[in-house]
Amino acid sequence: QVDVVASGGGLVQAGGSLKLSCTSSGTQFRRLPMAWYRRAPGKQRELVARILPYGTTTIYEDVAKGRFTISRDDATNRLYLEMRDLRAEDTAVYYCGEVPPPSVWGQGTQVTVSS
Repeated sequence: QVDVVASGGGLVQAGGSLKLSCTSSGTQFRRLPMAWYRRAPGKQRELVARILPYGTTTIYEDVAKGRFTISRDDATNRLYLEMRDLRAEDTAVYYCGEVPPPSVWGQGTQVTVSS
């Protein structure tokens, strides 16, 4: 398991954009499938998007298709999530992590979309 810290969240109006970043420690990052997850108030954590090692393949859940883009920079151990056309229902704490989900979660970042 890698240690991760997500950042880049904030308050944005509906229709706006944000780019989240995730910094990982250790030497295993580039070999791991990574993902963005989110947990909305009163709901369970859900998978948003994932990316395979070396960025060869990206897979999006329905909530992210057409609006979010996941990417990674293995040279700097960073994972990104570019979000556009944000909606109120995207309000959540966003986490980065491995696939399958880690047993211990790193620091998430709050995204709040005002309607």
